[in-house]
Amino acid sequence: MMKLYGVPAAPNPTKVFLYLAEREALGAQMDIEHIRVNTLKGEQNQPEHLARNRFGALPTLELADGSFIIESLAIIYFLEDLYPEGCLQASDPVARGLARDMERNVELRFANNLSRYVHAVNSPLGLPKDPKVAAEIEAAMPRALGYLEDILRDGRPLLGGDTVSIADCTLQSALQFARFGKVDVIADYPGVCTWDERYRQRPAARAVLKF
Repeated sequence: MMKLYGVPAAPNPTKVFLYLAEREALGAQMDIEHIRVNTLKGEQNQPEHLARNRFGALPTLELADGSFIIESLAIIYFLEDLYPEGCLQASDPVARGLARDMERNVELRFANNLSRYVHAVNSPLGLPKDPKVAAEIEAAMPRALGYLEDILRDGRPLLGGDTVSIADCTLQSALQFARFGKVDVIADYPGVCTWDERYRQRPAARAVLKF
């Protein structure tokens, strides 16, 4: 049996949790044990976890042979390959390439910066406030949110259209972390707000999201 080490609310584990819940809602049966690592108690930096992931990061997937995959998107792509029936990626190379590009832009242009912003203004881990970093991210945020607004401008229910995608999991994991840190950056972006409200009603989201 595989083991998935993670923690609720943190963006990268939540992305994988949402992905798993979406796949299970589509009928996939994955033999994965979920193990919580309490980051508030620093368990991610204890020798036991560092032996699994030398970066002390989460999530970490332990395979049946004792090897580890330690990056969230790599975990998702591994599971897409391991359980291909009903996977979230399109079979068409063009559609798959566009979906992967969108997910990368969501994470690299928005989600990662939002995580840094939350820590800079109201860190759940108790990190000191950093007004300089917060200001830099605030200045860059409209471009990323404008990108999301453009995608959603046609009224599509999900980022990829009518079917859920990995990008949806990435975006919602970032927005949950913002809610956890009591930070709101989407109030002036109606398309993103509508998407957020709609996605949070999905059974997978209800099963995973804590905030």
